[in-house]
Amino acid sequence: MFLKILIPALMMSSFTYAADDCSHLPDHATLQKTLKEVRQTANGGLNLDMWGALVNRSGIICAVAFTGVQYDSQWLGSRVISAQKANTANAFSLAGLALSTANLYSAVQPGGSLFGLQESNPIDTQAAYSGDSAKFGTSADPMKGKRIGGINVFGGGLALYNAKGEIVGGLGVSGDTSCADHNIAWKLRNKLNLDYVPGGVSVAKNDQIIFDIKNGKSAGGFGHPECGKGIGSFLKELPPVRKVQ
Repeated sequence: MFLKILIPALMMSSFTYAADDCSHLPDHATLQKTLKEVRQTANGGLNLDMWGALVNRSGIICAVAFTGVQYDSQWLGSRVISAQKANTANAFSLAGLALSTANLYSAVQPGGSLFGLQESNPIDTQAAYSGDSAKFGTSADPMKGKRIGGINVFGGGLALYNAKGEIVGGLGVSGDTSCADHNIAWKLRNKLNLDYVPGGVSVAKNDQIIFDIKNGKSAGGFGHPECGKGIGSFLKELPPVRKVQ
């Protein structure tokens, strides 16, 4: 299975541009508007306001936004987590293989194939937490233009692929249960037209969240816990990823 996934990943061309270039990603206004729209839909969570972040392919933060009235209308800790999720999905996805942060949960547990990954790229705390809080989530968020790094291993982070199937960065969403974060990120990526996912570890060969944990163990090694009864039903409502024509 992995050979079938990895061979295309090696064969596909890589998308490259200047390290600080964010022109291939949505701007702050678009991110905020679309995040607010998706947050209003049923996502199986606690119905909380959200943070969203975008990074380009080099890991530079391009935009940070929130859905509430002001920056503390959503969990303050989720601002950095959203950026961390975006960084993770971008950093561990390839031209032919997308891994969502949800796909990493079981793999990083003791005995998992990626145990210790969550400790491998620590956050740059100065880059993540400095600056005027009044600017958090605005077009001038202090994290913008910086690499904060960090690894997150629960739902809400997705790699971004353009219509040519090229990976162009990552998206992170945080502020609710991790399953709701994933659902919101999935819908948001679709509305941003950046979900031309080439391959993945799910049954559908994309980066969808996988609910296959029984008795504490994931059958496929990339499973994620269910966040409340019936959360799996929301997967049926998520739009399919697009295919490169």
